[in-house]
Amino acid sequence: MKLAVIEGDGIGREVIPAAVKVLDAFGLEFEIVPLELGYTRWERTGTAMSSEDLDTIKGCDAVLFGAVTTVPDPSYKSVLLTIRKELDLYANIRPVKPLPGITGVAGRNDFDFIIVRENTEGLYSGIEEIGPELSWTKRIITRKGSERIAEYACKLAKERKNRLTIVHKSNVLKSDKLFLDVCRKTAAAYGIEYGDMLVDSMAYSLIMHPERYDVVVTTNLFGDILSDMCAALVGSLGLVPSANIGDRYAFFEPVHGSAPDIAGKGIANPLAAILCVKMLLEWMGESRSRIIDEAIAHVLQKKIITPDLGGTASTIEVGNAVAEYIVKNV
Repeated sequence: MKLAVIEGDGIGREVIPAAVKVLDAFGLEFEIVPLELGYTRWERTGTAMSSEDLDTIKGCDAVLFGAVTTVPDPSYKSVLLTIRKELDLYANIRPVKPLPGITGVAGRNDFDFIIVRENTEGLYSGIEEIGPELSWTKRIITRKGSERIAEYACKLAKERKNRLTIVHKSNVLKSDKLFLDVCRKTAAAYGIEYGDMLVDSMAYSLIMHPERYDVVVTTNLFGDILSDMCAALVGSLGLVPSANIGDRYAFFEPVHGSAPDIAGKGIANPLAAILCVKMLLEWMGESRSRIIDEAIAHVLQKKIITPDLGGTASTIEVGNAVAEYIVKNV
């Protein structure tokens, strides 16, 4: 397994080393390929990512990624969007599940659902024009893109509770009618129990009744917004991992950003990045990945936690504690 490790900017440079420590605890053979991408690289060289970097990434099987700061340049091409498109990482997967002893805004822990987001189309098409009087972005919905994300979501639903919720806005955005119709047809073909909701109603329902949902499938922008919103249910953006999956490659990143206000202080919460390692191992078919949940529960119970959760531990101390538990119990 060849793994590109990209720390990126800000706290990415702190949480990714902690996550790699956890990955090392499994004793698996990885060829680690470190790459520097992002704003820090752009400041120094004028380039956030080169074509050679992209070729290197394509020579790997998967990517473990930290965070990037947005480059203050209107001509800047997003590193994340470029990698997603070039590697055809069409499925963004964000599990929303409470951690032991931590409650979010709803004060509850009776939910466990996954948001499956189409990752290459929609309003993130990159087809746009910016002008002083008129700016526009083209929203792209294709049958192919809708079919493959619906199939991915249905396969996940089959492994879980066999329930799917399709989220759209077809009452206003007529392009969503294609997405909705394809998802309905695919779910029926897979024998999945399904329903659909308008995205604004779904936002309310996810906060008020998160226990009602299992697998949620939606378009690019809606999935981006809903999944960040749902981090409030868990307790923090610093606790939520994500995966970008394609037919050939996979890319794993914590949902949080580069957090420049706390970067370099050693207090960033590494649990989202560590949960990304769990998702990476699951993608590989490594059954021992489940022990990461046990290890995180252990450090939370022992209060080996960063200041955002009320503790005094550093980023690397949390990573070390999780890794030590795995070494002893794997």
